[in-house]
Formats: sequence, structure tokens, C-alpha cells
Amino acid sequence: MGVLDQLDLSNKLDRMEYEQRLAVGQRRLYQLRLHLGGLMGSGTLGPGLLVVLEGPDASGKGGAIKALVGHLDPRHYRVVNYAKPSSEEKEHHFLWRFYRELPGLGRMAVFDRSWYGRVLVERVEGFATKTEWKRAYKAIVDFEESLCIESLIVVKLYMHVSDDEQLRRFEGRAVDPLKRWKLTDEDWRNREKNGLYEEAAEEMFRRTSHRLAPWDVIGAEQKRFARIAVLETTIARVEQGMRRWGMEVPPHVDLIDADALN
Repeated sequence: MGVLDQLDLSNKLDRMEYEQRLAVGQRRLYQLRLHLGGLMGSGTLGPGLLVVLEGPDASGKGGAIKALVGHLDPRHYRVVNYAKPSSEEKEHHFLWRFYRELPGLGRMAVFDRSWYGRVLVERVEGFATKTEWKRAYKAIVDFEESLCIESLIVVKLYMHVSDDEQLRRFEGRAVDPLKRWKLTDEDWRNREKNGLYEEAAEEMFRRTSHRLAPWDVIGAEQKRFARIAVLETTIARVEQGMRRWGMEVPPHVDLIDADALN
């Protein structure tokens, strides 16, 4: 059985627990981000933080990103969304367009989709040849290992939903004027290839999960649970990364004065 077959999609949180864990998690991530940026603790600049989010359409990546960075100072992070490459980007190595947006030391970026498009959408839709996407696995791992050794903590999250839940979300978008822009004819067509995308994702997990940047797969059937899982998993990976970089992981800031951050 693959990773997605074994994923528990039944996990849920009630609203009260969600709000409590969201407040605690956001405060903790804020604290860690300030330490990485040299704004708390020793004042030494730490590694940059890159969070990569992948997953099928309507898996909740946008809401998860909001939970991750919505409480941070906007000067301290950047969110980058990737769609199909431009004509100029196609003239370069497939990693070129991503390299330009990588965060520097002490900074943070969130990639909504990433270089994994080469082994997901480009593989399934035939935009890359079999030779191209097969050799991309090694290129990606080498690239990530280099980044993790030189300058970054890389957190890789894959959010997954069932076909039925994806359909429910698509139908909800179709009737909501403020969300209809998210839904395209291509999204509907891609549903017919969900099995192929899952097959590609399973091979991606096997061949690109490595010690310095493993994959964390999130069951995103309930949005509240998924957002907390993304937030708390990111915190755990950042703490691991800080230890790897020889940085002291600070104790949690006392929640008694939580209003100080508002």
C-alpha cells in the first residue's frame, strides 16, 4: 500500500480546540521566525525557512498558508504561487525560476506549488518527456540537499483529500461568486486523472523524501484539522532544523502575555 492509501482522512477538530491550537501554534511559529531572523535570542542570523506546499486542487493549500503566515509581520515572509512556466522560463533549466525566489538567511518563503511540478503535473499531462521527469528526481534531491547544507530549512508538505471531498469543494466554488475564480475547466478535466496524479505522488514520496527534507503528508479532508497539522508540522520541522544548524531551540514564550503580539 502507498502513503496515500494508508492516510487517515477521518481526523477532525472541533472549533474550540482548533482556535486554541491555532493561537498557540501561531505564537510559537512567530517566536521561531524571530529567532531565525536574529530578532530574538542571540541576535545571530539563522538559516532561511522555505515551506513547500503541494497537493491536488482544492486540498486547502490557500487556507493552510493563511494559518501559517497570516499572523506574521508581512515584512518577514513572502508567498510565491507557481503556475505554468513562461516562455522565458522554459528556456532555462526547470529549477531556474524557483531559485530566484528562495529566501536568504533569516528570511522565510512559502511556495504554493514548486519544482515538484516536473514530476507531478508535467509528468501526468505530458509537458515533460519521460526522460526529463525521471532524471528530475535526482536533480531535485541534489538541489534540496545543497540548500539545506548551505542556507535553508526546507519543509515539504503534501495535502491530500478524497475524490468525493474534492468534488464537494469544486461544487461549492462553482456556486460562490467570490470563489468561482478558483475553478477552471482544466480543474474539472484533471479530476479524471486523479489516479495518475496519486501514482505520480507516491513515486515522488519514495524518490525525493530524504533526511534533510522529508515529506510530511497531511490528511486534509477537514480544513480545520489540516491547517493545524500544517502549522504544527512546520513548527516541529523548524525546531529540528534549528538543532541541525546548531541553534538553541527557545522555550515557548509564556502565553500569559499573548496580547503583546496583537
